[in-house]
Amino acid sequence: NERDAYAAKVRRHPSAVEAALFVDNVPLTVYDQLIAAVREHLPTVHRYYDLRRRLLGLDEIHHYDCYVPLVPELEQRHSWDEAVAVIAAALSPLGSDYCNQLEAGLRGRWCDRYPNAGKQSGAFSSGTYDSDPYILMNFQDEVIEHVFTLAHEAGHSMHTRLSAEAQPFQYSGYTIFVAEVASTFNEQLLTRHLMAAASSTKERAAILSREIDAIRATIIRQTMFAEFERISHQTVEAGEPLTLEKIRQIYRELLEAYFGKAFAIDDVLELECLRIPHFYRAFYVYKYATGLSAAIALSKRVSEGGPDELAAYLGFLRGGCSKWPLDLLRDAGVDLETPEPVGLALSRFAELVDELEGLLAPA
Repeated sequence: NERDAYAAKVRRHPSAVEAALFVDNVPLTVYDQLIAAVREHLPTVHRYYDLRRRLLGLDEIHHYDCYVPLVPELEQRHSWDEAVAVIAAALSPLGSDYCNQLEAGLRGRWCDRYPNAGKQSGAFSSGTYDSDPYILMNFQDEVIEHVFTLAHEAGHSMHTRLSAEAQPFQYSGYTIFVAEVASTFNEQLLTRHLMAAASSTKERAAILSREIDAIRATIIRQTMFAEFERISHQTVEAGEPLTLEKIRQIYRELLEAYFGKAFAIDDVLELECLRIPHFYRAFYVYKYATGLSAAIALSKRVSEGGPDELAAYLGFLRGGCSKWPLDLLRDAGVDLETPEPVGLALSRFAELVDELEGLLAPA
């Protein structure tokens, strides 16, 4: 934090956060509006935690209880070809050209998909300007989450492919700010597709629960992290020592605000902030929250819209870094300089919680 504050000062930025935002030409209002919007919707978040407590039959809920599945994992198997077919069907709102190119790549050699001794875990997409995009993952046909992972990484791959096709080399790369939009957009379409095809209450509840957890982890939790970064840097910039006691105090106050009074906050949880690797790359995590918020808004716009909405989104995918991130997203149909996209995502969160409660804990 002190290093960030010093670097901002010598480069004549008003603050460390504004120095970090400067790289993407993002105004401070975007960062602060994100925090304010999530804060406004915290009562719904608290209601979700109380629902989770009741469904698990607990007297009080702890942080580790948030990782217990509310619905047994779906017993669905998807071979590689079946997973590709499901994803292609889910992404049909993006048009035949997008889907045909993606399907050909996934059925070809875009993905190193088989588990192997010594192979790295996790998943990511990579590539160069004049090569195919490549995906590394360990696909298992009995894990439904791997279908979502493949859709996510395929979103990155198609973003890379379309940007490289449309832009000269110097404008073909895209920033982290927009990267997560293309990937989580595909997850949103897959969620819509699977919910529409759900044949039982259990299946629909499982998909609902997964989507709730995705929004909670990507928008709400990352915004709490973003607020922690904001406050901790402000503390240093005000000349106050950032001692361990001060760090614990800041983080505990945020835990109490974001999780609610009914949530049992163990003392050791105050130290969680020390193990978050992204905090060593300051003001990074807010991009996860803005990215998913934009993806929710754009996926709704494309799914419910027509040719103009689709053309605008595909134009965004082809944009690379030819414009500033906010301008690319604005051209696609979402303006993150207003509170509406984050508000829409959190309203969707409330709708999902309402439906899950109706399915699993009817009055």
